[in-house]
Amino acid sequence: MKIILDENLPRALKRYLSVSEVTTVQEQGWAGVKNGELMARIDGVYDVFLTSDKNLKYQQNLTERKIAIIELPTNRLKLLETLTVDVLPGLKTRGNSCGCYEAG
Repeated sequence: MKIILDENLPRALKRYLSVSEVTTVQEQGWAGVKNGELMARIDGVYDVFLTSDKNLKYQQNLTERKIAIIELPTNRLKLLETLTVDVLPGLKTRGNSCGCYEAG
């Protein structure tokens, strides 16, 4: 499973995601790229996009996307540490289903 973290999440979150491949928007050199362009770049390349952007689902047409988008309730690492325990099993069983899901 390939996961990419939005730039609004702490990079340190990576260490709590024990899946095959985790990267960040910043590591890919895409910091500052607008949501529409970012979705085009990551769709079909990554399996899951983690974000805390509450407006993404309202600003973008996500119906044709091949990527699962998980909206996390916060970007505070201390709270996300415990949330990853709940989110990871769902990611593994969700398979190839797409859409925007709220976590937490």
